[in-house]
Amino acid sequence: MLVVIALGGNALLRRGEPLTAENQRANVKRAATAIAEVIGAGHRVVVCHGNGPQVGLLALQSEAYKPEEAHPLDVLGAQTEGMIGYIIEQELENALAGRKRVATLLTQVEVDAGDPAFRNPTKPIGPVYSGTKAEKLARQRGWNIAADGTGYRRVVASPLPKHIPDVSVIKLLVEQNVIVICGGGGGIPVIRRTDGSLIGIEAVIDKDRVAGLLARELGAEVLLMLTDVDAVYRDWGGSSQAPIDKISAGELRPEEFPAGSMGPKIEAARDFVIQTGGCAGIGSLEDAIDIIEGRRGTLVFHRPGLASLSLDRP
Repeated sequence: MLVVIALGGNALLRRGEPLTAENQRANVKRAATAIAEVIGAGHRVVVCHGNGPQVGLLALQSEAYKPEEAHPLDVLGAQTEGMIGYIIEQELENALAGRKRVATLLTQVEVDAGDPAFRNPTKPIGPVYSGTKAEKLARQRGWNIAADGTGYRRVVASPLPKHIPDVSVIKLLVEQNVIVICGGGGGIPVIRRTDGSLIGIEAVIDKDRVAGLLARELGAEVLLMLTDVDAVYRDWGGSSQAPIDKISAGELRPEEFPAGSMGPKIEAARDFVIQTGGCAGIGSLEDAIDIIEGRRGTLVFHRPGLASLSLDRP
């Protein structure tokens, strides 16, 4: 089966870890091992990844320059897509001992300039701050700040992806049995001008929504979203907190989950399954193959009662 894997930014950099090259490579190596297991089980794979911590750090560094010299978020997103893609590509080639061809593609993703998300930022980027530090940065830099776990992070606009202009290139690579790393950080956000040309725009698109769109456009059978939690939980952090192991897409309600984190995953899983009849899985990085085989994580199906994302899925 063709599996589109979305690696969460927090799966590539654990919460609280310093954003060093060494830490990122160590975590990417873990991710590459998990992806190699999926490939070893006979699946074809396309990989997307998050970039929230990385693009946030680059944005902080960019603030050190004069305002007219600061790079916009689309350019910073392209930088992180190349940086993270390079490390994933190299570690995946190492994990596969050169048995498969791997390629990283900088990926433009078209959005609507009139998307209401530009008036309601929800996408967390950058490091986690204490309340006092977050308030200070909000005042100094004019940032929007929102709670993220026990801390706070900067939030930016996260418009819905409409189309992936580069999807034909991705299809060519997949047809040649190349493992493609693309749509990194949700891709490079672009809008279409009246003359039909494309231009970048200040935003960070949610990579799970892009992975879902990519999976649909590629005709994938499985959408697998890997993060730093072992499953989707009802009433997360509440007195009745409980994991969801298997659920039909029709039972999912994205609005019941946090908009900046689990909500987009639920939305992407529901839409992919309903529109394609395929399957979606959500869980921790280390459990990738176990999620596919129905032993761990949360599995979302078109019909209740299916047990796993097996190779002979009807």
